[in-house]
Amino acid sequence: MELLAPIAGKILKVFVKVGDVVKETDQLFKLEAMKMEYPIFAPSAGKIMEIKVRENDEVEADDIMLVLSDN
Repeated sequence: MELLAPIAGKILKVFVKVGDVVKETDQLFKLEAMKMEYPIFAPSAGKIMEIKVRENDEVEADDIMLVLSDN
C-alpha cells in the first residue's frame, strides 16, 4: 500500500524507519503546509517497506511518501 501526501508541503519530521511495524493511526510524519503542522498517520497496520521522503523534503499532493506492507 502506498501512502500519498494529502497536501503539498514540507516534511518536518519522520517518525519511522524501514522495517518498523506500525499500528493503524500511528504517527508517521509531521508535514508543514500553509504555515500549519499536520500529523500524518498510518492508514492501516503493517510493516514499513520503503520511505520515499526525508526531513526537509518538499512534497506535492499525491506524492508517494512511503510503502506499507499489507497485514
